[in-house]
Amino acid sequence: MSSTGESNGVGDGTRAVRAGLPEPVKHEPTLPGPVFAAHYHLPGDPTGPYTYGRDENPTWTHLERAIGELEAPGQDGVETLVFASGMAAISSVVFSQLRAGDAVVLPSDGYQVLPLVRAQLEAYGIEVRTAPTAGDAQLDVLDGAKLLWIETPSNPGLDVCDVRRLAEAARARGALVAVDNTLATPLGQRPLELGADFSVASGTKQLTGHGDILLGYVTGRDPAAMAAVRRWRKIVGAIPGPMEAWLAHRSIATLQLRVDRQNASALAVAEALRDWPEDLGVRYPGLTSDRSYKIASQQMHRYGCVVSFSLPTRARADRFLDALRLVDDATSFGGVRSTAERRGRWGGDAVAEGFIRLSVGAEDPGDLVADVLAALDESAK
Repeated sequence: MSSTGESNGVGDGTRAVRAGLPEPVKHEPTLPGPVFAAHYHLPGDPTGPYTYGRDENPTWTHLERAIGELEAPGQDGVETLVFASGMAAISSVVFSQLRAGDAVVLPSDGYQVLPLVRAQLEAYGIEVRTAPTAGDAQLDVLDGAKLLWIETPSNPGLDVCDVRRLAEAARARGALVAVDNTLATPLGQRPLELGADFSVASGTKQLTGHGDILLGYVTGRDPAAMAAVRRWRKIVGAIPGPMEAWLAHRSIATLQLRVDRQNASALAVAEALRDWPEDLGVRYPGLTSDRSYKIASQQMHRYGCVVSFSLPTRARADRFLDALRLVDDATSFGGVRSTAERRGRWGGDAVAEGFIRLSVGAEDPGDLVADVLAALDESAK
């Protein structure tokens, strides 16, 4: 694992603070405020960067440049497009790249909305194959596919696959590769450097980190493929509001600070859970004892803020969540305030009734570990 995240002589913290900022102009703000515009002055032929609010917005432009600089630092020809949500970003890639008669490979243990995506794809005459993330199992169903969708670490099980290996195999078979980078963030993993065609993520989570924005993005380097993604955004209109885009850009400035704190605290929590007298089946890619650690350490710079484990029963899990004092019982992950949930309450995930997904925030790690252990103790009574 890279400890500094340096690329091209610049560290991740410096890059996050400066990402996407325009050239300084005297008496102008460092980060211009959000532009609220449905239309722009446009005499004559409709040329230029900004013509209509569904197509482009200067606030998006700054944010897209910022994300691109984090996802692919120092690389030319990389484009980023922002969306109204992570699912809007996922849908833009899947539905812009596939046609009736194509085949796509999806993870069988990925985000719980993927089964809905599968149903819609099949309704359009697209063949959907699935395989679990662990063990690079998607290789076994890759032949003849047009698109390989990878989610690593997987949500919520935190399995990891070898992106380089899968991307090379997909390229040899003529398939495109998209990686859901939500759990890792660009500071934890850079899919384009590992051979992927698209890096896709929900900016709702750790990228923005405050639980108050819905956002998604797609970063890619192939002009034709990204043109299709852009066209899909235009057709569907799945665009972020300028205020959300501006808040996201502002939040990225603290990304490295938040990620490093949350990564370190998540490891501390995972180690404490691992050492608990009961076997909780703890998963965290940064644990040296985790079955994903070997691959994760070869392709990840940081291991994320999510820890998963299982309690014996649904009732025990509910008691544990109720006993927590510093952790909110809420869905989603990546925020500065820790959250946890019994993931099985939603359905759609192949997890036990007592399975807990814990998102570690920015609280003092000692306080957080003490709270989690106290809740475990209380729930056992």
